[in-house]
Amino acid sequence: MLRPKNTKFRKHQKGSYKKGLKNFFYLEKAKQQTFCLETLQKSRLTAKQLDSARQVINKKIKSKSALLLKVFPDIPVTCKPTEVRMGKGKGSVEFWSCQVMPGTVLFEIGGIPREKAIYALSCGASKLPVRVYISG
Repeated sequence: MLRPKNTKFRKHQKGSYKKGLKNFFYLEKAKQQTFCLETLQKSRLTAKQLDSARQVINKKIKSKSALLLKVFPDIPVTCKPTEVRMGKGKGSVEFWSCQVMPGTVLFEIGGIPREKAIYALSCGASKLPVRVYISG
């Protein structure tokens, strides 16, 4: 699972999304064409969702060296158990997530044919709860 090895604080406050578009990430000029999976809306993606999308993409391209994950889930999300009274502190960490804005690059593939890359990214996009755009 994706999670940080150590953090400064064990639990964080929820925070809020920043308004507006994120600066679009422009790829470096490569010898071969690269393809990206970009988000079109703001959302909170969990580590399980990112990992399942990564596994599907790896299975479709059959080459682990061609795939890059550009985001990392570093925000702990806490939850209290059911039927617990008010007070008694904050709940335990349930899962890790990352906040994405429109234009954030999630995955990047390079070094494979165009049809194969688009097919792999569309299969991985079906595992994510956010609208995405395949560029490249």
